[in-house]
Amino acid sequence: VMSGTANTSATPQSAKMKKDESFLGKLGGTLIRKKKSKEVSDLHEEGRNAINAPMLPTGTDIHPEDTLMEENAERIMLDPTSRENLKFKDLLKVLIDWINSELEEDRIIVKDLEEDCYDGQVLQKLFEELSGRKLNVAEVTQSEIGQKQKLQTVLEAVNELLRPHGWTIEWSVDSIHSKNLVAIVYLLVALAMHFQAPIRLPEHVSVQVVVIKKREGILQTALVTKELTTLYLTDRHTFSRDAFDTLLDHAPDKLNVVKTSLITFVNKHLNKLNLEVTELESQFADGVYLILLMGLLEDYFVPLYNFFLTPESFEQKVHNVAFAFELMQDGGLKKPKARPEDVVNLNLKSTLRVLYNLFTNYKNSD
Repeated sequence: VMSGTANTSATPQSAKMKKDESFLGKLGGTLIRKKKSKEVSDLHEEGRNAINAPMLPTGTDIHPEDTLMEENAERIMLDPTSRENLKFKDLLKVLIDWINSELEEDRIIVKDLEEDCYDGQVLQKLFEELSGRKLNVAEVTQSEIGQKQKLQTVLEAVNELLRPHGWTIEWSVDSIHSKNLVAIVYLLVALAMHFQAPIRLPEHVSVQVVVIKKREGILQTALVTKELTTLYLTDRHTFSRDAFDTLLDHAPDKLNVVKTSLITFVNKHLNKLNLEVTELESQFADGVYLILLMGLLEDYFVPLYNFFLTPESFEQKVHNVAFAFELMQDGGLKKPKARPEDVVNLNLKSTLRVLYNLFTNYKNSD
């Protein structure tokens, strides 16, 4: 009886196992067939790409969706070698620092322009901050449709503002949303220049982009150079060229007069600490004299733990100059257009700008 009972209880279980095995076998077969068909399809894709894009730069990926592009459609992407261009990297850093400075009160921190600007949230806040206009858009949008609607509203407002001033619109909702870095940079440079941002953009920054077009079913590629910033900008965008550019380029004799005036001005104050300046570009490069000068001009003692009195590394010098800039802003001055790194790198124009700013504000101080 016991053995009969055992058999009876085992039969449904073994039948279930067999059923499971046959199901898994079928599923396995389906998966293998799907895998094989995907491999074949990938192979076809690879072949089409190899035929259609023989001239593509090394390291450029043609996306599978490119082969599905509509006739006469085109896609633009940054050539990988341009990403490593030092001037381009410098431009990205200047733009990121500027956005973070503008949006400090919103507690927004941008680290990557492609990842942080594509959904329209940062661009909306930046435009509102710069223009003083509130845009009628939803605050948080997760869906792609919502993000594109927000971008549409933001870009319409931007284009409406910039177009009358002769700007070429090098961006669109689709290019920004697809994280096209070149389009995002074009937009930010235009905004920075239009609103005369207190930053110095690197001059003559160019990148190469790969343009992929579909003509008669075949993908065509071309390498095109895009100029993101130029040296000579029209009068309405004067911040890239100011009085000091003109002075250095066209009136070196007057430059010496300005340098002499600035040396007289700084020594009048630094002499109180038995310090003497003879070379403007080199003696302010580590930031120490700038910090001490601000303390003298504003009549306070700067605690020594706030800065490096004998800086040795580049980073320590940049820290000092940036700290001097903070003291200037605390004293009611505008944020200097120069960058701390430029002063540390003995850039005469940058150092003159900073000192001239102090001179115009404190020339009557005792």
